Amino acid sequence: MNLKRTFGAILTVLGIIGLIFTGVGIINHNAQITTLIVVGIIGVLFFFTGISLIRTTKDEI
Repeated sequence: MNLKRTFGAILTVLGIIGLIFTGVGIINHNAQITTLIVVGIIGVLFFFTGISLIRTTKDEI
């Protein structure tokens, strides 16, 4: 098992959770705007970093 791919998958899942939290907060209007902006930016960063780690890591036998 490749450690980079595992870390990439964890980052991707955390990014998805952050984006869902941001979306739910925007729809329900139950969080402050600065919190939603910060969580949304961190979620996007985690998501794209995780995806790029998964894509660029070579398979080794």
